[in-house]
Amino acid sequence: MSRFAGKRVLVTGGTRGIGRACVEGFLAEGARVAFCGKNPDAIRDAAESLGASAKGWVCNVADPEEVGRMTGEAADWLGGLDALVCNAGVSGDGLLPRMKDAHWDAVLRTNLDGVFFCCRAASEIMIRQRSGRIVTVSSVLGLHGQGGMSSYCASKGGIIAFTKSIAQELARRNITANVVAPGFTRTDMTAPMPEENTRLLEGRIPLGRAALPEEIARAVLFLASDDASYITGAVLCVDGGLAM
Repeated sequence: MSRFAGKRVLVTGGTRGIGRACVEGFLAEGARVAFCGKNPDAIRDAAESLGASAKGWVCNVADPEEVGRMTGEAADWLGGLDALVCNAGVSGDGLLPRMKDAHWDAVLRTNLDGVFFCCRAASEIMIRQRSGRIVTVSSVLGLHGQGGMSSYCASKGGIIAFTKSIAQELARRNITANVVAPGFTRTDMTAPMPEENTRLLEGRIPLGRAALPEEIARAVLFLASDDASYITGAVLCVDGGLAM
């Protein structure tokens, strides 16, 4: 399959986990891919292994100036921008009475404000082109919540509402905006979870296991492709049936 032959894609948080799987998926289907992350060593290592059709930038998506610079440079290298995948994010947990302002601010700044900064910068390019695909990565916890994770859930729920709003705003410019909401996924972010807790959580999933990053990436690629040309403002849960 070459759904993305000649397409130009930007993936945030593209050095590991779901983001890395997205980068590899787009490349396998013919795209040129720009990606970003916060760790310079991870950016260098990923760029070396991914080949000449991919290029990485060091960027903290919580900083609007860095996002503006990175998006502009990436679009110049790509020669335009056909798809943006907003995947960069941080985890966050803690009980409400003990949560510090700094913790709340850090999670919302990266997970929600970062999506806003990236979409704002990318939309300027896509509006001039009169075409584009935006896919944001949220979580099923943004739909249903989870005790002890109010900051994370608020940020992921905000992504859903934000994406539905910009889908309405950008549709007249032939730009779609959709959400992928993963369930429990095997990444280095979830790896520190005790194995007992992992088994308990997987026992609640109708399909009986966690997702693999590439399974989430397939949903992202679908929504970024021409196969999804008449889909916008949608939330695609990829959770093994957990949120039913």
